[in-house]
Amino acid sequence: MNHETGLTGAAILVLLLVLAFLAAARVALSDASRTRLGELHKRGVKGAATALRLRDSEERTEAALSLGKMLVAALAGAAAFLLLRGLAPVAAIVAAAGLAAGFGFLGLLLPRAYARKRPERVAVALAAPAAVAVAALGPPAMLLDSLAASAMRNAGVNGGDGSHSVHEELRETIDLHAKEGTVFKNDRDMLSGILAMQDLTIADIMVHRTKMTTIDGAEPPEEIVAKVLKSGHTRIPVWNDSPDNIIGVLHAKNLFAALQKHGGDAAKIDIEDILLPPWFVPDTRAIPDQLNAFLKRKSHFAIVVDEYGEVQGLVTLEDIIEEIVGDIKDEHDAVASGVRPKPDGSYLIDGAVPIRDLNRAFDWSLPDDEANTIAGLVIHEARMIPEVGQVFNFHGFRFEVLKKRRHQITALRVSPQKREADDAAAPQPGAED
Repeated sequence: MNHETGLTGAAILVLLLVLAFLAAARVALSDASRTRLGELHKRGVKGAATALRLRDSEERTEAALSLGKMLVAALAGAAAFLLLRGLAPVAAIVAAAGLAAGFGFLGLLLPRAYARKRPERVAVALAAPAAVAVAALGPPAMLLDSLAASAMRNAGVNGGDGSHSVHEELRETIDLHAKEGTVFKNDRDMLSGILAMQDLTIADIMVHRTKMTTIDGAEPPEEIVAKVLKSGHTRIPVWNDSPDNIIGVLHAKNLFAALQKHGGDAAKIDIEDILLPPWFVPDTRAIPDQLNAFLKRKSHFAIVVDEYGEVQGLVTLEDIIEEIVGDIKDEHDAVASGVRPKPDGSYLIDGAVPIRDLNRAFDWSLPDDEANTIAGLVIHEARMIPEVGQVFNFHGFRFEVLKKRRHQITALRVSPQKREADDAAAPQPGAED
């Protein structure tokens, strides 16, 4: 019996050491800097290359070490049962509590705390045995993860994309700090704009074809010069025969250089000779991808087309930057932004104003997942094309249709309902108490 007790005690001690190793290795390999490990590897430090490899296979490493900790905990429980089964109930409870405390402190807390203080040092020191553990436990650990994911899918639970969860967590953190006053609104809007870009496509931010300024290449050069001066734009698409047939982009710099070359005589300018080739991009392209494409091509302007090659609008580098920093105005931009506040607390808003611009400017929370513009939101919620004068209430706002052009809502009066309720509750001028 004493021999059996001694073997069980030795087994528990070994399991405690293994648990401490697994706990320290998991924290160290997770917290260790890839850059620092790379530097150690270049200096020829033994174990640095192995630690770097395990660090780069983070999912497999963490799954294997976690499975190892579970197995150790199960074996330790069985060993503790064998060790304590001959004791009186009270003594067994006290001894079990002592073992649990010992495993918790010596096997988990202390190793993890030490590994967090010196992650690179611990990672290098434990890399070799950790690699053996990952090689042995990695396949079954990944199999269990796969089975768990399959079971969740069969149960109708969608785990989603890990990166999406990270973005949602960051959004919640930003909103929390904004409510606490530790993050200012402008900073919150910029950070939220960066995160929102991951979920947007070009179709969400482009200038729609109905709002595009274009030029008919067949017009006399004098009229084209006048239109360019009047537009205030630097780059304007030029079409031939049909607005869908974009043949190039007219850059104001090239136009004025040609004017100077011909002594100011616009009639001598051949517009097609100074056009830049058009760059067509799909409306389904993600915003981060388009940003990278702009930077790679060193271009600021692209024509947006749908899957059939039909022109849908245009997108510029400034449009993408505005998603981060907000509306950019210069001395040539129109003063009117499409939103006119009224004394009664309502807003007269052009139907084409983007919902995101309103949310950013007035700190509203109107949904923009089903529609891009305020007119589109009203049509989506109403499930119909409203008539002038119709009023709708949703998302805490009152929407009144003021103007229409054919099937397009061009003007709305939008009133926050909370403000309306406060105004109604206030005493009216001339009212008796």
